[in-house]
Amino acid sequence: MTSVRGKLHSFETFGAVDGPGIRTVVFLQGCPARCSYCHNPDTWDIHGGSEIETKQIVDRAKRGMSYYGEEGGVTFSGGEPLFQGEFLVQTMRALKKIGIRSIIDTSGTYMDEFTEPAVEECEMVLLDVKHSDPEKFRNITGRKQETLLKLIELINKHEKPVWVRQVIVPGINDTEKNIEDLNEFIRKINRIDKVELLGYHSLGTEKYEKLGIKYKLKDIKPMDSRVLNQLSSMVKIPQSNSL
Repeated sequence: MTSVRGKLHSFETFGAVDGPGIRTVVFLQGCPARCSYCHNPDTWDIHGGSEIETKQIVDRAKRGMSYYGEEGGVTFSGGEPLFQGEFLVQTMRALKKIGIRSIIDTSGTYMDEFTEPAVEECEMVLLDVKHSDPEKFRNITGRKQETLLKLIELINKHEKPVWVRQVIVPGINDTEKNIEDLNEFIRKINRIDKVELLGYHSLGTEKYEKLGIKYKLKDIKPMDSRVLNQLSSMVKIPQSNSL
Protein backbone atom coordinates (compact mmCIF):
# COMPACT_ATOMS: atom_id res chain seq x y z
CA MET A 1 0.00 0.00 0.00
CA THR A 2 1.49 3.30 -1.08
CA SER A 3 1.72 6.15 1.41
CA VAL A 4 -1.32 8.42 1.35
CA ARG A 5 -2.30 11.62 3.09
CA GLY A 6 -5.48 12.09 5.06
CA LYS A 7 -7.89 14.87 5.91
CA LEU A 8 -8.07 15.87 9.58
CA HIS A 9 -10.87 17.67 11.35
CA SER A 10 -9.29 17.99 14.82
CA PHE A 11 -7.49 16.35 17.73
CA GLU A 12 -8.58 15.85 21.31
CA THR A 13 -6.02 15.05 24.00
CA PHE A 14 -6.59 13.16 27.24
CA GLY A 15 -9.93 11.79 26.04
CA ALA A 16 -11.56 9.67 28.76
CA VAL A 17 -14.86 8.60 27.14
CA ASP A 18 -13.79 7.33 23.72
CA GLY A 19 -12.62 3.89 24.75
CA PRO A 20 -10.69 2.41 27.70
CA GLY A 21 -8.09 4.48 29.51
CA ILE A 22 -6.70 7.85 28.47
CA ARG A 23 -6.74 8.41 24.73
CA THR A 24 -5.71 10.77 21.98
CA VAL A 25 -8.77 11.18 19.77
CA VAL A 26 -8.23 11.81 16.06
CA PHE A 27 -11.31 13.20 14.31
CA LEU A 28 -10.97 12.45 10.62
CA GLN A 29 -12.80 14.53 8.05
CA GLY A 30 -15.56 13.14 5.85
CA CYS A 31 -18.75 11.16 6.39
CA PRO A 32 -21.26 9.64 3.95
CA ALA A 33 -24.10 9.65 6.50
CA ARG A 34 -26.29 12.66 7.26
CA CYS A 35 -27.56 11.78 10.70
CA SER A 36 -30.49 13.88 11.88
CA TYR A 37 -28.87 14.73 15.22
CA CYS A 38 -25.20 14.88 14.20
CA HIS A 39 -23.45 17.53 16.30
CA ASN A 40 -20.46 17.78 13.96
CA PRO A 41 -21.87 18.60 10.50
CA ASP A 42 -18.60 20.38 9.80
CA THR A 43 -16.98 16.92 9.51
CA TRP A 44 -19.21 15.78 6.62
CA ASP A 45 -17.36 17.28 3.67
CA ILE A 46 -14.27 15.24 2.79
CA HIS A 47 -12.82 18.38 1.18
CA GLY A 48 -12.98 20.24 4.48
CA GLY A 49 -10.49 20.04 7.31
CA SER A 50 -6.76 20.08 6.79
CA GLU A 51 -4.39 17.72 5.00
CA ILE A 52 -2.28 15.59 7.31
CA GLU A 53 0.38 12.90 7.10
CA THR A 54 0.54 9.73 9.15
CA LYS A 55 3.77 10.91 10.79
CA GLN A 56 2.01 13.98 12.19
CA ILE A 57 -0.59 11.80 13.91
CA VAL A 58 2.08 9.44 15.21
CA ASP A 59 4.10 12.36 16.59
CA ARG A 60 0.98 13.77 18.27
CA ALA A 61 0.06 10.39 19.73
CA LYS A 62 3.58 9.91 21.14
CA ARG A 63 3.07 12.89 23.44
CA GLY A 64 0.47 10.97 25.44
CA MET A 65 2.27 7.64 25.69
CA SER A 66 3.19 8.10 29.34
CA TYR A 67 -0.53 8.48 30.16
CA TYR A 68 -1.97 5.63 28.09
CA GLY A 69 -1.02 2.84 30.45
CA GLU A 70 -2.14 -0.67 29.56
CA GLU A 71 -5.58 0.34 28.24
CA GLY A 72 -5.22 3.74 26.57
CA GLY A 73 -4.09 4.73 23.11
CA VAL A 74 -5.57 6.41 20.05
CA THR A 75 -9.21 6.52 18.99
CA PHE A 76 -10.05 7.34 15.39
CA SER A 77 -13.39 9.09 15.17
CA GLY A 78 -14.96 11.58 12.81
CA GLY A 79 -16.87 12.05 10.71
CA GLU A 80 -16.63 8.42 9.74
CA PRO A 81 -13.04 7.15 9.99
CA LEU A 82 -13.70 4.20 7.65
CA PHE A 83 -14.44 6.79 4.95
CA GLN A 84 -10.64 7.31 4.85
CA GLY A 85 -9.88 3.61 5.11
CA GLU A 86 -6.54 3.54 3.33
CA PHE A 87 -5.13 6.36 5.43
CA LEU A 88 -6.65 4.84 8.58
CA VAL A 89 -5.00 1.45 8.03
CA GLN A 90 -1.67 3.06 7.20
CA THR A 91 -1.75 5.16 10.36
CA MET A 92 -2.86 2.39 12.70
CA ARG A 93 -0.03 0.20 11.42
CA ALA A 94 2.47 2.99 12.07
CA LEU A 95 1.12 3.43 15.59
CA LYS A 96 1.28 -0.30 16.27
CA LYS A 97 4.97 -0.33 15.35
CA ILE A 98 5.72 1.94 18.30
CA GLY A 99 3.37 0.14 20.67
CA ILE A 100 0.28 2.39 20.54
CA ARG A 101 -3.10 0.67 20.33
CA SER A 102 -5.88 2.02 18.11
CA ILE A 103 -9.67 1.99 18.35
CA ILE A 104 -12.16 2.80 15.58
CA ASP A 105 -15.29 4.80 16.45
CA THR A 106 -17.74 4.06 13.63
CA SER A 107 -21.43 4.19 12.79
CA GLY A 108 -21.17 1.35 10.28
CA THR A 109 -22.44 3.50 7.43
CA TYR A 110 -19.53 2.98 5.03
CA MET A 111 -17.38 0.09 3.81
CA ASP A 112 -14.81 -0.42 1.06
CA GLU A 113 -11.80 -2.64 0.36
CA PHE A 114 -9.90 -1.11 3.30
CA THR A 115 -12.57 -1.84 5.90
CA GLU A 116 -11.49 -5.38 6.69
CA PRO A 117 -7.79 -4.45 7.04
CA ALA A 118 -8.88 -1.61 9.35
CA VAL A 119 -10.89 -4.00 11.52
CA GLU A 120 -7.91 -6.38 11.60
CA GLU A 121 -5.55 -3.62 12.77
CA CYS A 122 -7.70 -2.09 15.51
CA GLU A 123 -7.85 -3.28 19.12
CA MET A 124 -11.54 -2.49 19.60
CA VAL A 125 -14.54 -1.01 17.83
CA LEU A 126 -16.81 1.66 19.28
CA LEU A 127 -20.00 0.91 17.38
CA ASP A 128 -22.63 3.64 17.19
CA VAL A 129 -25.89 1.80 16.49
CA LYS A 130 -28.21 4.54 15.27
CA HIS A 131 -31.36 2.40 15.35
CA SER A 132 -32.23 -1.30 15.44
CA ASP A 133 -34.98 -0.96 12.83
CA PRO A 134 -33.67 -0.86 9.22
CA GLU A 135 -36.19 1.73 8.00
CA LYS A 136 -35.65 4.04 10.97
CA PHE A 137 -31.91 3.56 10.62
CA ARG A 138 -32.17 4.86 7.07
CA ASN A 139 -34.44 7.74 8.14
CA ILE A 140 -31.83 8.84 10.69
CA THR A 141 -28.67 8.33 8.63
CA GLY A 142 -29.70 8.39 4.99
CA ARG A 143 -27.81 5.07 4.64
CA LYS A 144 -28.83 1.42 4.45
CA GLN A 145 -28.45 -0.73 7.57
CA GLU A 146 -26.98 -3.59 5.50
CA THR A 147 -23.57 -1.91 5.72
CA LEU A 148 -23.69 -2.01 9.51
CA LEU A 149 -24.62 -5.70 9.44
CA LYS A 150 -21.70 -6.49 7.12
CA LEU A 151 -19.35 -4.60 9.42
CA ILE A 152 -20.58 -6.62 12.40
CA GLU A 153 -19.77 -9.79 10.42
CA LEU A 154 -16.19 -8.56 9.96
CA ILE A 155 -15.90 -7.62 13.63
CA ASN A 156 -17.03 -11.12 14.61
CA LYS A 157 -14.73 -12.72 12.05
CA HIS A 158 -11.70 -10.99 13.55
CA GLU A 159 -12.92 -11.45 17.13
CA LYS A 160 -12.75 -7.78 18.07
CA PRO A 161 -14.31 -6.49 21.30
CA VAL A 162 -17.04 -3.88 20.92
CA TRP A 163 -18.44 -1.00 22.91
CA VAL A 164 -21.97 -0.39 21.68
CA ARG A 165 -23.36 3.12 21.83
CA GLN A 166 -26.74 4.56 20.97
CA VAL A 167 -27.91 8.16 21.18
CA ILE A 168 -31.39 8.24 22.69
CA VAL A 169 -33.59 10.91 21.10
CA PRO A 170 -37.04 11.87 22.45
CA GLY A 171 -39.76 10.67 20.09
CA ILE A 172 -37.35 8.60 17.98
CA ASN A 173 -35.94 5.77 20.09
CA ASP A 174 -36.75 6.60 23.71
CA THR A 175 -39.26 3.87 24.53
CA GLU A 176 -38.83 0.62 26.43
CA LYS A 177 -39.66 -1.24 23.20
CA ASN A 178 -36.70 0.47 21.50
CA ILE A 179 -34.36 -0.81 24.20
CA GLU A 180 -35.82 -4.31 23.95
CA ASP A 181 -35.16 -4.15 20.20
CA LEU A 182 -31.61 -2.93 20.83
CA ASN A 183 -31.02 -5.83 23.24
CA GLU A 184 -32.09 -8.21 20.49
CA PHE A 185 -30.04 -6.45 17.82
CA ILE A 186 -26.76 -6.58 19.75
CA ARG A 187 -27.06 -10.36 20.02
CA LYS A 188 -25.56 -10.30 16.52
CA ILE A 189 -22.25 -9.15 18.04
CA ASN A 190 -20.05 -11.92 19.46
CA ARG A 191 -18.10 -9.90 22.01
CA ILE A 192 -19.54 -6.86 23.75
CA ASP A 193 -17.58 -5.27 26.56
CA LYS A 194 -19.95 -2.38 27.20
CA VAL A 195 -23.27 -0.86 26.10
CA GLU A 196 -23.81 2.85 26.63
CA LEU A 197 -26.91 4.96 26.01
CA LEU A 198 -26.14 8.63 25.36
CA GLY A 199 -28.69 11.37 25.85
CA TYR A 200 -29.54 13.57 22.86
CA HIS A 201 -28.53 17.23 23.17
CA SER A 202 -28.83 20.22 20.87
CA LEU A 203 -25.40 21.77 21.46
CA GLY A 204 -24.37 21.52 17.80
CA THR A 205 -27.28 23.48 16.33
CA GLU A 206 -25.25 26.68 15.92
CA LYS A 207 -22.91 24.86 13.52
CA TYR A 208 -25.87 24.17 11.24
CA GLU A 209 -26.75 27.85 11.16
CA LYS A 210 -23.18 28.80 10.29
CA LEU A 211 -23.06 26.19 7.53
CA GLY A 212 -26.49 27.14 6.19
CA ILE A 213 -27.85 23.62 6.79
CA LYS A 214 -31.38 23.01 8.04
CA TYR A 215 -31.42 21.25 11.41
CA LYS A 216 -34.17 18.63 11.32
CA LEU A 217 -34.63 18.24 15.08
CA LYS A 218 -34.70 21.88 16.12
CA ASP A 219 -37.97 21.46 18.07
CA ILE A 220 -36.83 18.41 20.06
CA LYS A 221 -35.75 19.01 23.65
CA PRO A 222 -32.65 17.38 25.17
CA MET A 223 -33.11 13.90 26.60
CA ASP A 224 -34.38 13.77 30.20
CA SER A 225 -31.59 12.26 32.33
CA ARG A 226 -34.02 10.36 34.56
CA VAL A 227 -35.65 8.67 31.59
CA LEU A 228 -32.22 7.92 30.15
CA ASN A 229 -31.14 6.27 33.41
CA GLN A 230 -34.31 4.20 33.45
CA LEU A 231 -33.75 3.02 29.87
CA SER A 232 -30.08 2.32 30.60
CA SER A 233 -31.11 -0.03 33.39
CA MET A 234 -32.96 -2.13 30.80
CA VAL A 235 -29.91 -2.78 28.66
CA LYS A 236 -28.83 -6.41 28.67
CA ILE A 237 -25.58 -7.79 27.31
CA PRO A 238 -26.20 -11.42 26.30
CA GLN A 239 -24.39 -13.69 28.77
CA SER A 240 -22.70 -15.60 25.97
CA ASN A 241 -21.28 -12.34 24.62
CA SER A 242 -19.94 -10.76 27.79
CA LEU A 243 -16.62 -11.49 29.43
